[in-house]
Amino acid sequence: MKKILALAICAILVISVFAGCSKESSNSVKTGLAVITSIAKSADVKDGVGTAQVDSTVVAVTVDNDGRIVKCVIDALQTKVEFNGSGEITTPLDKVFQTKNELGTEYGMIKNSKIGKEWNEQAAAFAKYVEGKTAAEVAGIAVDDSKHPTGADLTSSVTMSIGDLIEGVQKAVKNAKDLGAKGSDKLGLGITTSISDSKNATANEDGTVSVYTHYSVTTVDSNGKITSSIIDASQTKVNFDATGKIKSDLNAAQQTKNEIGDGYNMKGSSSIKKEWYEQAESFAKYITGKTISEVKGISLDDSGHATNSDLKSSVTIKIGDFITVVEKAVSAAK
Repeated sequence: MKKILALAICAILVISVFAGCSKESSNSVKTGLAVITSIAKSADVKDGVGTAQVDSTVVAVTVDNDGRIVKCVIDALQTKVEFNGSGEITTPLDKVFQTKNELGTEYGMIKNSKIGKEWNEQAAAFAKYVEGKTAAEVAGIAVDDSKHPTGADLTSSVTMSIGDLIEGVQKAVKNAKDLGAKGSDKLGLGITTSISDSKNATANEDGTVSVYTHYSVTTVDSNGKITSSIIDASQTKVNFDATGKIKSDLNAAQQTKNEIGDGYNMKGSSSIKKEWYEQAESFAKYITGKTISEVKGISLDDSGHATNSDLKSSVTIKIGDFITVVEKAVSAAK
């Protein structure tokens, strides 16, 4: 009798544990995105070569109702564009730029790593380390003056400077919104960038390196349906004159279009009187509940604008890049 009772108690405990896990995985979570960008490493022409460098750290998170990070993905983009002493851009304007995660071992950090780990491996290890933590706990991670971690539990897998990573995670948690995701959903981050709008300097006008980047954090359920999505973009510009001298303030704060908000000033020229961030948000809501195949099937005209009447009522800007970056996010989701 005692043996039967003991078995019954064990069965109840096992069922309770699985029920708790099931409830936890089905709980709603908030979805967050953060982008931190700097042009501080740009440089005037020296020995015939100048550089416009745009460095962006990008963080995606899901966060539970207690403010604890459920899942985290971190990536970064280092866009270097060269120009000469005559004010001509020498980097091809159709160059394809890859993120550090996409570059993998090609980024080349591993050869100088004390622990034999590449940037993407260390970023993934840090992302895993912060899962289960609050933003305040992430802010309290011990670092030295150069922002390298000092705690033994972290330095075994992460030895690179993590200042921007810590800041990015905090910002992503702060930005997180309840958009329909669940704790069990996969989390993906997509990034695309182009410099095609850049132009050379002339005797009468400064040149501009224009780095146009789109970002998407997207969550996907077990059926492959999008449960939440955030889309953002940044147009980061570095100006230089015909002698190859940088004219931009290298310490100026850089903002994404969502952060600029109404200040982007698209509403006045919009046929539906909606700002860029409002239209990006409407598109993200429109694709929620769809599979990526359905998103890729959205009808577009030759210029990349939606032709569906149900979408055109809230989104009139070009969405070709939106679809591409969401597809990348879904493909990377795990």
